[in-house]
Amino acid sequence: MVGPLNRKPASSGPWPSGPTRRTALGLILGAPLLGACAGQVSSPFGPSEPEGPAGPQQQPLAVGTGQVKVGLILPLSAAGNAGVAAQSMKNAAEMALAEFQNPNIQLLIKDDGGSPQSAQQVTQQALGEGAEIILGPLFAGSVPTVAQLTRARGISVIAFSTDSSVAGRGVYLLSFLPESDVNRIVDYSAGIGKKSFAALLPDNAYGNVVEAAFKQAVGRKGRIVAFEKYASDRSAAARAVAQSLGSADALFIADDGESVVAAADALTASGANLRNIQLLGTGLWDNPRVYASATLQGGLYAAPDPSGFRAFSGRYRAKYGADPVRTATLAYDAVALVAALSKQQGGQRFAAETLTNPSGFAGIDGLFRFRSDGTNERGLAVMKVASGGSTPVAGSPKSFGA
Repeated sequence: MVGPLNRKPASSGPWPSGPTRRTALGLILGAPLLGACAGQVSSPFGPSEPEGPAGPQQQPLAVGTGQVKVGLILPLSAAGNAGVAAQSMKNAAEMALAEFQNPNIQLLIKDDGGSPQSAQQVTQQALGEGAEIILGPLFAGSVPTVAQLTRARGISVIAFSTDSSVAGRGVYLLSFLPESDVNRIVDYSAGIGKKSFAALLPDNAYGNVVEAAFKQAVGRKGRIVAFEKYASDRSAAARAVAQSLGSADALFIADDGESVVAAADALTASGANLRNIQLLGTGLWDNPRVYASATLQGGLYAAPDPSGFRAFSGRYRAKYGADPVRTATLAYDAVALVAALSKQQGGQRFAAETLTNPSGFAGIDGLFRFRSDGTNERGLAVMKVASGGSTPVAGSPKSFGA
C-alpha cells in the first residue's frame, strides 16, 4: 500500500482536504481535482504526430539533484503543435519538481523529436545514466521501441499516449483515455433512468475506440436501439438515427466540438427533435462551439472537474507567462507521482504492485489509477452544457469503489 503524502507543495495553489487528503487514497499528488478538456491540441487523441522534419535536437538536460533518476522523453524538437505541447509538458514537469520542495529525484530530460528511432536511442541513454523509470514518450508509435529496452531491464514506463493498444507489460498510460469518458457518462445516465441508447459516431480511430467502450458499457446497463457511424457526409447516418430516436432515452454523440455541432445540425435537418432526448458526449464536448450551440444545451458529458486545471493554469501562467497546453497536466502528475513514490524505501517504489495500487492517486485532473493491463481509470465529473460554459451535475468521486 502506498503511503499518503503528508507535505503540501511549495505553491500557494489549492490542496485536497478532507478524507482524500490522508485516508481514502493511497497517495495524494498535488492540486485539486481537475478541469475539463479545454484547449485540446489538434485532435481527439491530443497532439498529432509531427509532420515534416524536426528541428535541431535539443541537448539532454538534468533537472534536480536527487538520487532517484527518472527519464522524461518528449518530442521537444518536433515540428508543429507536437513541439509546442512537448515544451509545455517539460515546463509542467519542472514546475512539479519545484512545487514538491526538492524531492529526491533527478529528471533526465531527453528529446526524441517525435521519432520512434530517436525515442529508442534516448531511452538507451537514460537507462545508461541510471534511470529507474521512464516517463513518456508522447506518441503511440514510439512506445513499443521504448518498451523493448525497459522490459528487458524490468523497468516501468508511464507513457502519455492515448492508444490503449500500446499499454501492458510494464507500460502504463497516464493520459485521457476515451474509455473513461464513455464508462462514466453511460453509468451516470443509467443511474438517472436512461436505459435505451442511440449513438452517432465518427468513422475514424477515435470513433472505433469509443464504439467498443460504448457497446460494452451499454451492454451492462441497458440496450442500443440505434447505432450509426459517419465519414465526411453525416446526412445518411443522421437520417438512420433520427428514425429510431422515438424508442431511445438518450443519444450519444462522440466527436470534437465543431463536429458535434455539425452532427446535431444534421440530426435536426433529418427531423429529429433533440429537445425530447438526453444528449450525451465525451470530454471533447468541452469546447466553446458546443456551449454556443442552442441544439446542444442541456447535453451531458464526462470530463475531469474543471477546478484543478484552472488552478494549475494560474500557477503555470505566473511562472512561465503563457497558458499551458491541456496535456501539460499529464507531465506534472507523472513527475509528482514519481516524486512521491521515491519517498518509499527499497526497490519496490516503481514496481507494478506499487503503480497499480487499487486506491489510486489524486492529481491535477482528479483521481486516477493504473490497471494491471496498463490502461488507466479516472474519476470524472459529469458536466452539463450551458451557454457560455458548463456546470457540474455530478462531481468527481472522492475514492474508487470496490
